[in-house]
Amino acid sequence: MVSRRSFIINTSMAAATVCLVPSLAFASNKKTIGLQLYTLRDELPKDVKGILEKVALAGYTEVELYGFSIKDKFWGLEPQELKKILDENKLKAVSGHYGLGTYLSDGNTTELEAVIKAAKVLKSEYITIPWLDESLRKNADDYRKIASLLNKAGEMCKAAGLKLAYHNHDFEFKKLGDITGYEILLKETDKNLVFFEMDLYWIAYSKINPVELFKQNPGRFTMWHVKDMDKNTKTLNTEIGSGVIDFKSIFAEAKLSGMKYFFVEQETNYKPNAIESIKTSCEFIAKKLV
Repeated sequence: MVSRRSFIINTSMAAATVCLVPSLAFASNKKTIGLQLYTLRDELPKDVKGILEKVALAGYTEVELYGFSIKDKFWGLEPQELKKILDENKLKAVSGHYGLGTYLSDGNTTELEAVIKAAKVLKSEYITIPWLDESLRKNADDYRKIASLLNKAGEMCKAAGLKLAYHNHDFEFKKLGDITGYEILLKETDKNLVFFEMDLYWIAYSKINPVELFKQNPGRFTMWHVKDMDKNTKTLNTEIGSGVIDFKSIFAEAKLSGMKYFFVEQETNYKPNAIESIKTSCEFIAKKLV
């Protein structure tokens, strides 16, 4: 049995050790903040290595990829080459935005199969569909077809040890009779196969309460895009914490949402440039939200 005196001595020694090595105090409470690399789409393709170094120095530990194609891979880099650069900067590509070729129109899986191979090399967790072409979403039946194809793609991803996710814009919230496209996707996809990445800017733009969606569909929104709305012009983004979106109330419901990862994204209105903008956003999130 440990005596009270021994316990006090041992505890004091442990506390002293933590003081001598401050990183030990926070090792189990590391703040993990992700960045959607599309934010840096003008800079990244010109200097992948240099830009990813800056992303890491800005405080990010996770990224979400974009821009893959069978022909050019990632900006001319093979997945193995990109993985090496990410590893060198202690960055993990937990998700990627991938176009799936013609899969969502005709079911051709060629591009999907290539995407799965790339994501496996990168040791990602999610393959995320970023956009639906307007020709694919003209009515409710179109969304039902998309839901069916998402389920099938989700099965393929699951078989490969991956997960499939869908990222929203604003068009999914337009009424198609008495229902929206987003409601159809949520209702008609298998919650064990298809997950959702909620873009908080587009949710705010569409005047939707994200917490209500969390309550109606608990656990389905496993990823978020944390993107702020400019105070003066709602069509513009701004650095996190500088706009109108109340992120604190949303982050308070992260568990209900099912959120595992979130990614800062800013597509417009950088102050004074994209690199400085991602620094500002990361600092605000680290201090105020996580």
